Amino acid sequence: MDYLVVGITSYLMGSIPFGFILTKIFLKKDIRKIGSGNIGATNVLRTGNKLVGYSTLILDVTKAIIPVIYVKINFPELIYIASLCSFLGHVFPIWLKFKGGKGVATYVGILFSINTLLGIIFITSWGIIFLMFRYSSLSSIIGALSIPTYLLITEGPSSFVFFTIMFVLIFFTHRENIKRLKNKEESKTKIY
Repeated sequence: MDYLVVGITSYLMGSIPFGFILTKIFLKKDIRKIGSGNIGATNVLRTGNKLVGYSTLILDVTKAIIPVIYVKINFPELIYIASLCSFLGHVFPIWLKFKGGKGVATYVGILFSINTLLGIIFITSWGIIFLMFRYSSLSSIIGALSIPTYLLITEGPSSFVFFTIMFVLIFFTHRENIKRLKNKEESKTKIY
């Protein structure tokens, strides 16, 4: 029963579409009709409103932190279920016909909740690649790959499997970006 409650609660928390909500309230726009049509922070930044963009980022990180930290304290054996379900909630939100964001900000919240060092590794990897190439999508993919790579070297296969699954999911959510990167059509991202 705990599995079900944790899974559903984490999914519902993760599925709150903050990018959609904030752009509707403050910009009177539908984010799904702007830029890539994605509800995540990177696309919200394309509206030109940095406050709404960064608020989306913070809230998308926080909506993973809340359920994962709660489960970490009260049901530690279910932490990966809470993590996966909150991520899937963001990518496939029930409120928007299962068409959500790419999950990167939510994944960052998961990483910092599970182990601060993993969050730092992701942010560092993301930042280095972004400074080199200015592609948020490429930075996210490399950042996600850095986690199972680090865990394989330092801890062995236990948590490596979960974070490999998470990498595959992030790779999947960025499949259109990957096509654009290959065709040299991907837009560079301005974050300031």
